[in-house]
Amino acid sequence: MTEILFRDDSYLKECEASVVAVDDEAIVLDRTIFYPMGGGQPGDSGKIEWDGSSVVVTDTRHGEGGTIRHLFEPGSTLPEIGTAVKASLDWDRRYLHMRMHTALHLLGSVLQYGVTGGNISAAKSRLDFDMEDTVDKEQVTADIRALVAADHPVSCRWITDAELDAQPELVRTMSVQPPRNAGKIRLLEIAGVDLQPCGGTHLKSTGEVGQVRVGKVEKKGRRNRRVSILLDQ
Repeated sequence: MTEILFRDDSYLKECEASVVAVDDEAIVLDRTIFYPMGGGQPGDSGKIEWDGSSVVVTDTRHGEGGTIRHLFEPGSTLPEIGTAVKASLDWDRRYLHMRMHTALHLLGSVLQYGVTGGNISAAKSRLDFDMEDTVDKEQVTADIRALVAADHPVSCRWITDAELDAQPELVRTMSVQPPRNAGKIRLLEIAGVDLQPCGGTHLKSTGEVGQVRVGKVEKKGRRNRRVSILLDQ
């Protein structure tokens, strides 16, 4: 298994690691700060360096057996198994994902409906809600900005599968359940605002979200409203 460093500290920008596997598409390290695509959040990009050489990481995905795969372009120069390397993130892109992901939790705390889908990108992010009501964009924007201005602390903690079963209301997503194969589940907590299972990378406080606003609101069905958010960078 790959040791997952970003779960404990999403602000790590680089780490030392060793290569444990290489194939035609990806490099596997014994430890990583790269987030693999999942939960609507894109995989990280960046680079891996060793002995004066480097390879650009174009995407990051889950692999078999709890590994994380760092994808690269065909024809890249590759390290050998056992090589000591330094892995570093495209931090500006990752930090935008962290701001967006935390902002989506604020959006979900304002619009308290079941969530049927979502997507995060550096430019625009969205949640799909199981709702028939109309959305007042200006009011929702004001409510989110108030939560940002309040600078609520953001943290993560773990509970067991049994503890989650005893609190089913924590799961807001209607089509996807948190993974249960590890026997424990990671919760994202925005103090006094939001508490739900989430494996993504987040900020230390809501104040770091910065200027955020509701963008397009789309009707995707009788009981489906797609609400997008934008960051004023």
